[in-house]
Amino acid sequence: MRALLILAFAALARPASAQVPFEQLDSGARAEAQAIVRRADFVFQTKTEPRRVRLATMDQLFDHPRLAAAMWRFCRFVPGFYVFQDPDGTWSMDDTRGLRGTMRLALKKPGLRVYIVEGRAERGRLKVPFAVGARMISVYRYWEGPKGFETQLQTWTALDSALLGFVSKPFHGLIRHRQDEFIEYINRNIALFGEFADMDPREFEGPIKREGDPIATRDYERIFPRKAH
Repeated sequence: MRALLILAFAALARPASAQVPFEQLDSGARAEAQAIVRRADFVFQTKTEPRRVRLATMDQLFDHPRLAAAMWRFCRFVPGFYVFQDPDGTWSMDDTRGLRGTMRLALKKPGLRVYIVEGRAERGRLKVPFAVGARMISVYRYWEGPKGFETQLQTWTALDSALLGFVSKPFHGLIRHRQDEFIEYINRNIALFGEFADMDPREFEGPIKREGDPIATRDYERIFPRKAH
C-alpha cells in the first residue's frame, strides 16, 4: 500500500516538475532550481483572466521593476512594495512592514520568465508567531490570446529548514494558504495595473514624479513618452 501511495505521489508530482525549463537555465541557476524543486514544501499554480493590455507594455514593466512598483503603489494594491536593483542585477523588495525578499531573473525569453526568489516574513506578518523564510522558483508564462493578455504562474517553495520542527508543524497549512492566496493576488493585479497603464498612462505621471525616484521617473518618460500634437 505504501509503495502504491509513493508511486501515485510521484505521478502527480512529475507534470509540475516538468514545467521548470531546467535545460534552458545556466548551470548555476539549474542547480539552484533543481534543489528547490526537490525539497519543495508547496507547489502552486494560478492563471489570470484575459486583460486588455499589450504584450509590449507588460514586457516593459517587467524589465523596469522600480517603475512597476511605483505604479503598483499608485493603484493602492497591498502591500505597497519598494524595489531596488543591486549591483549584481538582483532585485530587492521591501514592503516596510516586515516582508522582504530578493528576486533574480534566471531566464528571459519571449513569453517566459523564470525567477529565483528568496523571501522572509517577520514574526506575525503571515499571522504565525514566528518569522518565515523560504526560497522559491517562479515560472511565469504570458501571452496574448484571442481575448487579451493572459498569464500562467507556477511556483515551487522550499521553507527554511528551521520551520520544519515539531512546534511549527501545525502552522504549515496556514503558511501555505497565505502564500498561495498572496501569489494569486499579486499575479492578478500585475495584469490589472498593466491594463490601467495602457488605458491612461498619463494618470501615473504626477504621482510617480512626486515620489521623486529618478530611475522610476526616467523609465516612465521613456516607456510612455508624451505624444506630439
